[in-house]
Amino acid sequence: VQLVESGGGLVQPGGSLRLSCTASGFTFSYYDMSWYRQGPGKERELVASITNSVGGGRTDYADSVKGRFTISRDNDKNTLYLQMNNLKPDDTAVYYCNRYGNYWGQGTQVTVSS
Repeated sequence: VQLVESGGGLVQPGGSLRLSCTASGFTFSYYDMSWYRQGPGKERELVASITNSVGGGRTDYADSVKGRFTISRDNDKNTLYLQMNNLKPDDTAVYYCNRYGNYWGQGTQVTVSS
């Protein structure tokens, strides 16, 4: 199993970023997938999740990102996405892609600052 995140960077408050997670080594469409983040001095927290094909791609979000972030997946491309809009300084964190079974990517840094 391999998960590789990309798309992080430095953005001003109110800006947008789209994170990607490219998966390999397993049948991507079979698994629920999630994005987590860990901010400075904070514990890792669940940001958003999306069910597998059988689950219909149902999504769920942390209250802190509802209405601003959108999780999606492209099963043909084995890729998970996180569209982040109206970013705030509190969104600064390392963002991780996760597959059920305790599989993690290496993370991608998102910094929201003016």
